[in-house]
Amino acid sequence: MVITLRDGTKREFEKGITVYEIAKSISDKLAREAVGGKFNGKIVELNTKIEEDGELEILTFEDEEGKKIYWHTSSHILAQAVKRLFKDVKLAIGPAIDNGFYYDFDTERPFTTEDFEAIEEEMNKIIKEDYKLERFVLSKEEAIKFMKEKDEPYKVELIEEIPEGEEISFYKQGEFVDLCAGPHLPSTGMVKAIKLLSVAGAYWKGDEKNKMLQRIYGISFPKKSMLDEYLHMMEEAKKRDHRKLGKELDLFSIHPEGPGFPFFHPKGMIIRNILEDFWRKEHIKRGYQEIRTPIILNEELWKRSGHWDHYKENMYFTEIDGQTYAIKPMNCPGAMLVYKSTLRSYRDLPLRLCELGLVHRHELSGVLHGLMRVRSFTQDDAHLFMTPEQVEDEILGVINLVDYFYKIFGFEYHVELSTRPENSMGTDEEWELATNALISALKRANLPYKVNEGEGAFYGPKIDFHLKDSIGRTWQCGTIQLDFQMPERFELEYIGPDGEKHRPIMLHRVIYGSIERFIGILTEHFAGAFPTWLAPVQVRVLPISEKHHEYARKVYERLQEHDIRVELDDRNEKIGYKIREAQLQKIPYMLIVGDREVEEGNVSLRSRKDGDLGPISLDNFIEKILKEIATKAL
Repeated sequence: MVITLRDGTKREFEKGITVYEIAKSISDKLAREAVGGKFNGKIVELNTKIEEDGELEILTFEDEEGKKIYWHTSSHILAQAVKRLFKDVKLAIGPAIDNGFYYDFDTERPFTTEDFEAIEEEMNKIIKEDYKLERFVLSKEEAIKFMKEKDEPYKVELIEEIPEGEEISFYKQGEFVDLCAGPHLPSTGMVKAIKLLSVAGAYWKGDEKNKMLQRIYGISFPKKSMLDEYLHMMEEAKKRDHRKLGKELDLFSIHPEGPGFPFFHPKGMIIRNILEDFWRKEHIKRGYQEIRTPIILNEELWKRSGHWDHYKENMYFTEIDGQTYAIKPMNCPGAMLVYKSTLRSYRDLPLRLCELGLVHRHELSGVLHGLMRVRSFTQDDAHLFMTPEQVEDEILGVINLVDYFYKIFGFEYHVELSTRPENSMGTDEEWELATNALISALKRANLPYKVNEGEGAFYGPKIDFHLKDSIGRTWQCGTIQLDFQMPERFELEYIGPDGEKHRPIMLHRVIYGSIERFIGILTEHFAGAFPTWLAPVQVRVLPISEKHHEYARKVYERLQEHDIRVELDDRNEKIGYKIREAQLQKIPYMLIVGDREVEEGNVSLRSRKDGDLGPISLDNFIEKILKEIATKAL
């Protein structure tokens, strides 16, 4: 048989060769690092036998799919260790996630971080014992009986929900057996460095009507040095936690009276307004027109848009005059109504309507997280209406705009393309046209991208932009979604050059994604030390004693005249204390004034970044800071 490898080369192998043997034939190093394979698009194990021609990628820990295999096996090691130590624990589920793995357990005794040491010790024993992971299959009746005998009610419930005729597989390692579809590593000994991170409550199946289980999170790596690096990053992330910094820098707060609904304080509003003003200015330059649509719209609209069928459980509802209304979870239907409000010609297209629209989505209380996961947020939406000939150029225009924005903040990013999901609207032909248009624009932009099969929106395929922050974490922010469905549902039309009515094509897109979340990301990216153009307070004037107050006030007023955000700290405190306070508030510049500065008519400049810079004339400082603000220097 002929196997096409990742680099495109073709090689002949005997039928029945395993993925591992193919990896070894390529190189010993690859065989040592291999954790699984991807054959004709399907993730397979190293011991999988290949029986036909096809495309094969050897997966290592460097691949996302490879990490998932590695972390999935790690979750089974965790469950085995917990069952050894705590006999009465019932098993729920234990998947790999974006950063590691977790396992959910039902036990009356709460786990504590003190238990982690004993669990980790047992996990390391299981790794050392190097058990093979052996897969076997049972009928539905046998599987239910098997798990009932093991007294695992959650596994029985999962098996009962599996459709008739579907394969039910288990994995055995030593004395431990778990219901699992796989894939897995060949043995527990392949996991090298493991660490448990935290324990949290989690409802069974994510439903708050169900029992609260205990979820233990962990991480593992092929090398201890990789684990050490990750733990260092986690420590750094704790220092940068936007919830902690938001409180210390007085940016925002969240209160029990409104869980998931953030309150922005004056300094937080400064950052927010700067981001929104920048957004508006750059959109006007590129031919966008801003709109504002209502927060509450009637039920019929959401049925027409498709959100009722696909998104109802995430929406809030209210009654007005005996009719059901929904608080909008998305801005798109409102933009449809704006488009429909007048007759459109092909000469009006492309029409780019943008909106900073407040939306509300019901999130479970357990997943709320500062500004990163909230129930009300502002999307920097835009809906672009166009003719079929304009689609590719419009996608490219959005890609270039996203690139411009992210470079301003110093973000690197990568791109992912998500294709048609199972639960979707529209014809195969429409989806193929939409997907090909996105691919073509990405190629024109010379942007490499990863494909996520089946993870598009219900109305169209999408491009997602994942930012990389200063400590290496990634955040999905920008997105471009091509939509043939909503113009059809809302019967949008334009008059073409032939005088006939035609259906426009539409793009949904965001750049920040959510203003609130983007502020959270920026806070952690900069560790609260915002660049001067974004900093809520750009300068603090610090008189050394009361006799310098009058001159300090003049310096303060001069800066205000130039719209520089400045504070005057004229408290009766020692200068060292005032400097430390300004440093804790991460203010970019301090201007210290004492006898010499009053006498010479200048200021002593101290920079957050560079420390004490010595005397400088006020005019020169104003020129310097205004240039820094204008160029949005980082």
